[in-house]
Amino acid sequence: MTTGSSVQSGSIDPSIPTAAGMYDYYLGGKDNSAADRRAANKVLAAAPEVILMARENRGFIQRAVRFLARDAGIRQFLDIGSGLPTQGNVHEIAQAEAPDARVVYVDNDPKVLARSRALKITEARNTSVITADLRDPDVILNHPDTLAQIDFDQPMAILLVAVLHFIDDQADPYAIVAHLRDAMAPGSYLVINHATADPRPDNAGGAAEVYKNTKYPSTHRTRKQIERFFDGVHLIDPGLVIVSDWRPDTETDISPEEVWILGGVGRKPTVDEPRSSRI
Repeated sequence: MTTGSSVQSGSIDPSIPTAAGMYDYYLGGKDNSAADRRAANKVLAAAPEVILMARENRGFIQRAVRFLARDAGIRQFLDIGSGLPTQGNVHEIAQAEAPDARVVYVDNDPKVLARSRALKITEARNTSVITADLRDPDVILNHPDTLAQIDFDQPMAILLVAVLHFIDDQADPYAIVAHLRDAMAPGSYLVINHATADPRPDNAGGAAEVYKNTKYPSTHRTRKQIERFFDGVHLIDPGLVIVSDWRPDTETDISPEEVWILGGVGRKPTVDEPRSSRI
């Protein structure tokens, strides 16, 4: 059994709203500061559908992880931008399907590690939590806790859920994703979702204005721009869709105007795999 927790850097400033704390508030959690709540309420005033988006986003990651552990045989998960722990965390979903599954959570908000310790997630079997920033992928990939859990010579899954829209173009998010993709063995999976302003430009713009005053402003991208993150992998069915439509457990009639966040799962092909293959 291996467990772990580590802090790279950073301190908690409750006067500055964070994406993790605001997301926790959208989900009805209690691990958020007054600054998080004030900022989140401003977002909700501009885009009240954000609460539904947060819930559907959570459902997407749970369904994707269940598919990967149960159907794709993945036993290694690197969840970057994991956010504050809530119900149905990645290690709980994955290990319910495969008890030997290993999970590393990564977030740049030190509150995530602090809360994970309080909930004893850092003591869970085959589970580690590290504080690091997606903008420096080599720190994540070479972190001792990552290397203790992840064998990069074997298929794995990298999860970038609701995090890439906090990486602006100046930081070159496409290069970051490509670097992570190249570190994975063939047969690995890339899980990505990302907010898009396409269906609701006014609401998305209003929300983005609020996030400008948080630690990490948001950048909404078009469908075509989001599709670029899947370069080098094969999107599995149903492709890049609003998160509510990605292999839902029950029939849904949620529209893109209600949930303007696109998600997909891509598989890194083997050398002899046809480029047109789908699962």
